[in-house]
Amino acid sequence: MAAGRAIVAGSVAQRPGNGGHTWVFLQYLLGLRRLGWDVLLLDRLEPDMCVDAQGRPAALDESANLAYFTDVLERFGLGGSWALLVDGGTRALGRTREEVLTTVSEAEVMLNVNGFITDPELLAASPLPVYLDIDPGFGQMWCELELHDPFGGHRAFVTIGERIGQPDCAIPTCGLEWVTTPQPVLLDEWPASGGTGRAITSVASWRGPFAPIEFEGQTYGLRVHEFRRFAELPQRSSETFEVALDIDDAEVSDLELLRATGWVLADPAVVARDPWAYRDYVQGSKAELMIAKNMYVRARSGWMSDRSLCYLASGRPVVAQETGFSELYPTGAGLFAFSEPDEALSAIEMVAGDHARHSRAARELAQEHFDSDRVISRLLENLGVR
Repeated sequence: MAAGRAIVAGSVAQRPGNGGHTWVFLQYLLGLRRLGWDVLLLDRLEPDMCVDAQGRPAALDESANLAYFTDVLERFGLGGSWALLVDGGTRALGRTREEVLTTVSEAEVMLNVNGFITDPELLAASPLPVYLDIDPGFGQMWCELELHDPFGGHRAFVTIGERIGQPDCAIPTCGLEWVTTPQPVLLDEWPASGGTGRAITSVASWRGPFAPIEFEGQTYGLRVHEFRRFAELPQRSSETFEVALDIDDAEVSDLELLRATGWVLADPAVVARDPWAYRDYVQGSKAELMIAKNMYVRARSGWMSDRSLCYLASGRPVVAQETGFSELYPTGAGLFAFSEPDEALSAIEMVAGDHARHSRAARELAQEHFDSDRVISRLLENLGVR
């Protein structure tokens, strides 16, 4: 008998060929299933979002979106565990809208990632619709500034900004009671890799979907605003630095800066074309250099990247920009925090000098702190779900 039924709501179909993004939802779906839960991925897709393999507009039935979505879920054994809302949510693929409503009403919990599902009827049908915040700071500041309230219709609130509520954390609580959690990583899907890997790498977006926010006299920006500060790292190190960077060709001056300072720019459309290619890239790396969004850094959010957890689980050390996470998790072996270029270089030299030890420590950190069994079980307990 299943432990219960859980809904994970999030955007897989909207972003075909983005394997790293897909893993965010797979960690929850596969992690819940591993714990014995009956799971359902609830997604939505509109005709104007559908493209073919070349990125040209396409009909839904012939789109790369639907092909990617169904292929990924089928290959992970989730072929019967999804519903895709279409036509403004009036109908669904995978099961009927009426069946979706019934499933939602019978599920103990719905984890609505970044409030992706906004349908009032579906939210009202859930006994426990949970807003799962994986971009801490943006939604809370929008709400506080009365620009947008993403939290309406939910009964519980979870964030990976684990320092929310601390005196030096700039993220407002909006009067809500927040449950904090790291993201989970499924250790069986991310086994430790052998060898030392070939380069210090990362996969990242230059700007992302959100604009900077002015809040209480401060500007909270994007990754671009931090990355420029560390652009010269390759020039100061004997290591190879490579990033699969989602950056528009119009960012001419920044692209010139990155190339001039020695960054190897990998094509994210190749590196992250599906979950398996993304996993191969992470596990073939020497370590990760994680440069965070300015929002996460300046707000002292405690945020840690889901991508960094995949590196750690793979036995790949992580050198990550400080967001306050070092107050929550041990650093100095396998995981390092930096605020300035010199600190990043020192950590990279330590990793390169004893890679085997830091690789073991990285895996041990993942096992101790981010194993999906522990993270998801604790999250459900904190939400009052048995």
